[in-house]
Amino acid sequence: MDPILTIWWLGDGKPGHANQALGLVEAIARLHPCAIHELSLAGKPGLLSRLGAALRASAGLPKPDLIVAAGHATHPALLWLARRHRVPSIVLMRPSLPLSWFDLCLAPAHDFIQAPAVANVLTTNGALNRVVAKAATPRHGGLLLVGGPSATHDWDAERLLDALASISGGGGPWRLTDSRRTPPGFLAQMRERLPAVTICPHVETPRDWLPTCLAEAAEVWVTEDSVSMVYEALSSGARVGLLPVPRSKQDTRVLRGLGHLVDAGFVTPYERWLQTRTLTAPPEPLQEAARCARAVLAKLFPALPPS
Repeated sequence: MDPILTIWWLGDGKPGHANQALGLVEAIARLHPCAIHELSLAGKPGLLSRLGAALRASAGLPKPDLIVAAGHATHPALLWLARRHRVPSIVLMRPSLPLSWFDLCLAPAHDFIQAPAVANVLTTNGALNRVVAKAATPRHGGLLLVGGPSATHDWDAERLLDALASISGGGGPWRLTDSRRTPPGFLAQMRERLPAVTICPHVETPRDWLPTCLAEAAEVWVTEDSVSMVYEALSSGARVGLLPVPRSKQDTRVLRGLGHLVDAGFVTPYERWLQTRTLTAPPEPLQEAARCARAVLAKLFPALPPS
């Protein structure tokens, strides 16, 4: 029997960061037997309180073989625990601390102006996530994923509601969920304007809700400010459209990344959809978590039998 890898992952309580960490560790577990333990640092405001929380959360757990973390607040505890137990550390997203302090950094390519030529950095096409494409699963209906104002985008509720009305007018059934950034009152506007769309507020959905729905949906529409959800949708193998929201910045690395997805035929902008009323199927599902999991095992655990 293959030896079981014990993996600890540190979370700061933010769903997006948990999604990235779980995306990686679950992908590793699909390749090799693993025991996975969460160490939550949520709600701890300072460095010492987070280190204390990490110590208490890890007490009594089996010694780790690997520690993974996402979110800047988790980085000092990640480094401290990795050195304490003399095991590799993996940081997700570009850290504010020096890259050389971590054994491996997995970060979206848009986090860097130019990919660093160092052995411990692996750039990814978007943030990692938990979504797995299931080719044999019958798909039906659609999913609408709504974000909100961000560093790169403003908000135009009426324009967005008009687009959602056009999209959900045919076929179905349709489900919609929001995010932490969605302005208060938007879901009420949705219920009044589009009563046939099932509203699923993100605060009422369990952790596995979105990956499950993405695996079932034939098409997914995402507001273009929600970059992480765009990549989650593409990981599912569904046809993906970009919902219109006004841009407050016209040229950023994140927006250039979206432009590359459009040019490569992975996503269809709403304005282009209006011309044909069809979404282009992506060339292939993005399976970045699986690719990174294989790289982690090859780089950090080369003695393990190949999966």
